[in-house]
Amino acid sequence: MVDVTEKQLRAWERQGLVPAADTFGFSGLLALKTLKRLRESNIKPAQIRQAMEALKERLENVDFPLTQLRITAEGRRIAVHVAGNRMDPLSGQLLLDFDAKEIEKLRTLPPKEERAAKESDRDREAREREAEDYFQRGLTLEETGAPLDDAVAAYQKAIELNPNASGALVNLGTIAFRRHRLKEAALLYNRALEADPTYPLAHFNLGNLYEEQADFGSARRHYLEALRLNPRYADAQFNLALLCERTGDLLQAIGYWQSYLRLDATSSWASTARKQLDRLKRTVRSK
Repeated sequence: MVDVTEKQLRAWERQGLVPAADTFGFSGLLALKTLKRLRESNIKPAQIRQAMEALKERLENVDFPLTQLRITAEGRRIAVHVAGNRMDPLSGQLLLDFDAKEIEKLRTLPPKEERAAKESDRDREAREREAEDYFQRGLTLEETGAPLDDAVAAYQKAIELNPNASGALVNLGTIAFRRHRLKEAALLYNRALEADPTYPLAHFNLGNLYEEQADFGSARRHYLEALRLNPRYADAQFNLALLCERTGDLLQAIGYWQSYLRLDATSSWASTARKQLDRLKRTVRSK
């Protein structure tokens, strides 16, 4: 996925750039991609390690710079992008490039109102980037088995910075659902849909929530909407098949099991789907 050989990976582990691991989650893949780009730009491992340690000391709530921050190579130096600015990780100084084109821009500054609008857009984009950083931190905390309240705090910070952070809203809703706080979960899922009406996962999770409450009509409506938005959503096909079985719609259940198996024929869940499908076919034939 990241085009890194095992030999290179083991070298980075020995150099202390990534922790030794047999498998890598989403955040680990992000770190490997960043490392690969830095090394392709001839940034030395010792320079990368020194920059990472400096960032952890300098920036609050940053424990995994390679996954929490956007880090790039600029010539032979490392730059970290924070709140819309580029910073030297060792000195903490902002990096400013004044080439001929930039100087010309300074000579012809736009009107005050236009500058204010652009500054407002930059502020918004900076908040959205920071919100995305907190969202990724929440994902990492969940993946690594950290206390769930730590992940909740990260998602809440993402939403505070960007109220339309639909991913953070859905993940908070799922945590509330697991804690059986169903009203809170429904509120969060619906807020996610207000922010992004085309988000299939929010509809799918609402389907789960309504099915838990035995509101099968609402559950079915949201599963179908998730499928409309993403026709290859195998999990929605699976849940619709189970729902139809619960409501006695056996022929429809057979159709959804068959659709699910066309999308997923090899996983352990596919084995369950085949057993259910065979059982339903025998039941229908016997009638």
